[in-house]
Amino acid sequence: MPSLLGDSTPIYLDTQLAMSQIGDASTMVEMLVMLDETLAKDISLIADSLDHGDVAQANTLLHPLKGFLPIFCTTQLCDDLFKVESMSKTDSATDVRNAYADLRPKLDRLLKEVSDYLSTHGKT
Repeated sequence: MPSLLGDSTPIYLDTQLAMSQIGDASTMVEMLVMLDETLAKDISLIADSLDHGDVAQANTLLHPLKGFLPIFCTTQLCDDLFKVESMSKTDSATDVRNAYADLRPKLDRLLKEVSDYLSTHGKT
C-alpha cells in the first residue's frame, strides 16, 4: 500500500526489474521518459472517457499501459491495471469508472515515482 504522502521511497516503480528486462540504463531512462509522458497524459484522459461513458476509449488508453507496466512495476499494480483493462472490454462504464477510481491514485503515485526518478537522473 502507498505510504504517507511525501515519502519518496518508490512503491510501484521497480528500476531493478526494468534493468533486468531492458539491460541498458540509457534505454531504461528513455523508456521511463515515455512512461512519464504517457501517464501524465492518459491518467486524466481515461477518467474523462469513463465520465462520458466511453469505455471503448478508456480501453484504448488502458491497453498500452497493460503492456508497458510489467517492465517497470510491481506485480500488484500490474494486476490492478489488468483487472481494470479487462473490465473495460465487457463491463459497464459505471463499473469500470468505479474500478478506475481505485486504480487512479496508484497510477498517480507511479507517475510521481517516475518523475522523481527522472529528475534525480537529469531527464526532466
